[in-house]
This record gives sequence, C-alpha cells and structure tokens, in this order.
Amino acid sequence: MRVLALSSGTSVDAIDVALAELDDADGVVRMRMVAHTERSWPTQLRRRILAALPPAATDLGEVCRLDTEIGQAFADVGARAIEEWGAVDLLVSHGQTVHHWVEHGPPDGGGGAGDRAGSARGTLQLGSAAWIAARTGRPVIHDLRTADIAAGGQGAPLVSLLDALWLGDRPTAALNIGGIANITLVGDGPVRTGDTGPGNCLLDEAVAARTGHNFDPDGALAAAGRVDPPALAALLADPYYARPLPKSTGRETFDGGYVTAALGAAGVPVPSGNDLFATLTELTVRTIAEAIGRDGARTERVVVSGGGVRNATLMAGLRSRLPGVITSDSLGLAAEAKEAYLFALLGYLSARGLPGTAPGVGRRRATGARSAVVLGSLTPPAPAPCPPGRDPVHTLVLEEG
Repeated sequence: MRVLALSSGTSVDAIDVALAELDDADGVVRMRMVAHTERSWPTQLRRRILAALPPAATDLGEVCRLDTEIGQAFADVGARAIEEWGAVDLLVSHGQTVHHWVEHGPPDGGGGAGDRAGSARGTLQLGSAAWIAARTGRPVIHDLRTADIAAGGQGAPLVSLLDALWLGDRPTAALNIGGIANITLVGDGPVRTGDTGPGNCLLDEAVAARTGHNFDPDGALAAAGRVDPPALAALLADPYYARPLPKSTGRETFDGGYVTAALGAAGVPVPSGNDLFATLTELTVRTIAEAIGRDGARTERVVVSGGGVRNATLMAGLRSRLPGVITSDSLGLAAEAKEAYLFALLGYLSARGLPGTAPGVGRRRATGARSAVVLGSLTPPAPAPCPPGRDPVHTLVLEEG
C-alpha cells in the first residue's frame, strides 16, 4: 500500500510530507521510505495559527475558519505530492495541534500513578479531512490521538510502537526534539514514553520576540551567551519535570508568556540578550538528560530526530551529558522526516485495524492506555482501503526508496 502522510508539529514551522510503501505478513511490517519533503505554510495562515495558540484567546468562528483553511492547505500539499510522486492508496493527516488538555495532580501523591503523571482529557488537531479527501480523491485517516485518550492514555507521544520495533534490540532512548521534546525508552524492560518538556518552543518564542527570526540558526545565538544559573534553577523547579512517564504536555503549559511568568514568580530577572537563549537551550538539555537518566538508567545510546538536530549548541549539550548520542539519519531514517513516516506507519496500521501503540508497564500501553486501540478515523467511512489484518505486529523493517 502506498501511504502519503502529512503532519505539522508544535513549532508550526512547515507541513511535513512523506510517502511510504507498506506491507505486512506474519507480523512483519516492511516500510519502504519512497520520498519526503516539507512545504511552507501560507504566511498569513501560519500567523493566524500561532495567534490562536495558548495563551491567546480565540473565538469559535476563527476555530472553524482555521479547521477549513488548514485542511485546504494540507489538501494542496497532498495533491502536489501525488502529482510529483505518483498515485497513493491512502492519506494520513495528523493535522495541526491547537490544544492538548492535560489535568495534573500533585507530583508526589494523590490518586495513583496515572493521576500523578497528569491525566489527558482531550486533544484537538485542526485540518478538516474532508477537504483533503475531496481534493485528492483518496481516503484519509485522521484524528489519530483521541482513541488513545479515550482508553486512558496520554494521546502523546505516539511514537512508541515505531521506536520499539525499530530500536528495541538494545537499551535505547529515542529522542525527538520538536517544539516539545519527547522520549521513548526501549530495549530494557517495558516500553516507556512521554514528553520531557520544552524542546524548541521556548527558545523559538524568545528568539522571535527579540530578533524577528523564527529560531536560533545552528544554536549560534545561544553559543554566544552564558547560562544564567538563578534563572535556570527557577525554570527547572517546574513540577512537570518530576512527574513519571507516561506524561504529555504542550504550549498550554510552555506558552509564549511562560518564561516571564515563571521567573517573575520566583523573583528572578529575565536574562538579557544571548544569555536568555543560552539559558533556554540549557533548560532543554538538562530536562532531557535528567529524564533519560532517571527513567532510562541503562541507556546505551540516544537516537535523536526532529528539528533540534540542527541546533549544534543543543546537540553538543546533549552529547556532554548522555551516552552514544547519534541522529536517526545514521540509522537510515531522516531526522526531519521521522514523524511524517511515523504517521504513515500508524495510518497503515489503522487501515488494517491494528493497534498503534506499544505494550507498556503491566497491562497498560506505553502511553498509559488501559488497552490497545486502533488509532484514528476514516474519511470517507467506506470502503476501507485494505483488508483487515490478523497478526499482531512484532517487527518493522525499514527500506530506503
């Protein structure tokens, strides 16, 4: 089956596109990675998406307009990819996350481990799939996160199955650094996964507000500054970091006003200039390293993907604190395309009626869900793009296109 995946992450930096050919037999899924690229958001639409994200207030009329226009943007990108790469059997659209609703209890008591980690109550990805199906003439799998939440899971991150099948031969931390950073710990007992906290989001916000650029190119601004120890200590005091896996977060917590508010509450001045960028980069390094050190003590390697791999200062900080840091490129999966290929895999499994998360601790899934669920919905609802599968998945083979 030829599956085209479309996704946009927390940073809203581009629409990622990946085409994969997938098949399975006897529990072995083969995924041939045919092509991938990224397409720029229409400038005004990107600005409106960012303006609607927390802590901004928005109205339902704008939510409706964004749902349509994001769907149309994804549809245009999908149609262009089909023109360039050939016909597909199925599209998978992650859409654009605009809210991830998590209610946190106290980190050290009350209500059991799930409550201490925080309970995901809902999640919202905009981008109407009907527009994509109408534009491309192909069925679309979408709304990939809600079923996991309904089963008691976090709904994020959803990469546990790919990481377990791909990297589970030895103790490994699979790390993705987008706007939010997440890890999957595999190869040493039950699979565990969760968001560690801010990846690029706080740094990107600070750079954009002070320089007009969308990000810190190569980490050069942070490299020119010095870490402010009092500010770093105040930011590290956020109770989210002490919560156990599985857990999830987003811009609802780490929003554009987060740094000023957190430091103001602690009575600590906001660092100036490049010192702020150095401090926020170190915050990402420290929270990732501490999460892996606490929950993945026997980790032999850290396989990094996502936009953060382009930040040389961030990567140098990780290498100074963690063993065996490499990028996913070195293992054959492009760092900038991993999430898009992930959604191609999840969409394929959903179309086959197979669950999309890895087994976790006890009887739960890695996301914390009580049971294995098929992820996503299909538009239009019939006919199904392929016959249902019967064998549980236990092996993933990646092949270059």
